[in-house]
Amino acid sequence: MRKKKHKKKEKDRRINTTRFSFRQFVWTYFLLTVLTAGQAMIYSSYVHPEKVPMGYVWGICGYWVIVTLIFCLVTARQRYRTYGKPMRTLSEAAKKVAEGDYSVWIPPHRKDGKKDYVEVMFDDFNKMVEELRSTEILKSDFIANVSHEIKTPLSVIQSYAMALQKKDLTPEMRKEYTDTINTASKKLTSLVTNILKLNKLENQEIHVSTQPYDLCRQLYECALSFEELWEEKNITFEADIEDRAIICLDESMLEIVWNNLLSNAIKFTEPGGTIKLTQTSDPDTVTVTVEDSGCGMSEETMKYIFDKFYQGDTSHSQEGNGLGLALTLKVIESVGGRISVKSNPGYSTTFTVELNTNTNE
Repeated sequence: MRKKKHKKKEKDRRINTTRFSFRQFVWTYFLLTVLTAGQAMIYSSYVHPEKVPMGYVWGICGYWVIVTLIFCLVTARQRYRTYGKPMRTLSEAAKKVAEGDYSVWIPPHRKDGKKDYVEVMFDDFNKMVEELRSTEILKSDFIANVSHEIKTPLSVIQSYAMALQKKDLTPEMRKEYTDTINTASKKLTSLVTNILKLNKLENQEIHVSTQPYDLCRQLYECALSFEELWEEKNITFEADIEDRAIICLDESMLEIVWNNLLSNAIKFTEPGGTIKLTQTSDPDTVTVTVEDSGCGMSEETMKYIFDKFYQGDTSHSQEGNGLGLALTLKVIESVGGRISVKSNPGYSTTFTVELNTNTNE
């Protein structure tokens, strides 16, 4: 039977000291011998110093050498068990994380289930590594998704640009190719713009300005900008909006929200369907709902609709890039609002936005 060879851990070259040193031993011996002065004074009060044999003196010195050695070894062992060993474990784990290994997990040091500062530090370290692992996964997924989303329109542009170089193209085919290139370039521009906006929101680089404006006017304008699209699909658009609602928030940022919600509603509503835009307000809250009679969403889909690049209905993947709702969520969070979604698979979906702000007539 072969014996398993345990790979010896390489010593970190940055560590240049040990937990037990000769200097520590000397200082401890000096301290203990000084403390024996009290014992010597008590002894001398009963026995005259001249009567003390030299053998006794050397014996006492040797005794304290042994006591000092035992004391230093015991304290060094205790220090290693309670501090040195946990810190070495933490140091090795931190080194792995620094090298890019986010699968590190430090087990509890104590066996009794109690928590001291070291155990709490281990818990915090494990939580930190877990967050780093999640961030790294999200980063990798984000890069992969961005690369895919950018590659698709670029491939279209490249293919049709090469096709345009043919000399035997009819005017109709040439117009068709240029329209396709134009559509792909618009999608690419929209993707890059949304990525930049989302990145600035996540890094809090966008300053949210709070200026009073009429939310009802903004909702009407956003809805009318999609009039051509809903008429093309013969969609019945219903709006129940107050005459006036003045709020003090960032107008340009909230325009992103309404445009994304309305464009999604139109995209997922079948021809002949219905979209309802409703706005109500009370002294503390303004509520806006966008309801469509589209395909709806399952419970599983609703868990991920605000994730970047997530598209639950792949049949409409060519009409967007999966960043609209992620951007919508970030905007609403930046202005201190809330968004929720309810859906009946196969029948309807309703997005509700609540803005915590006072409204004035």
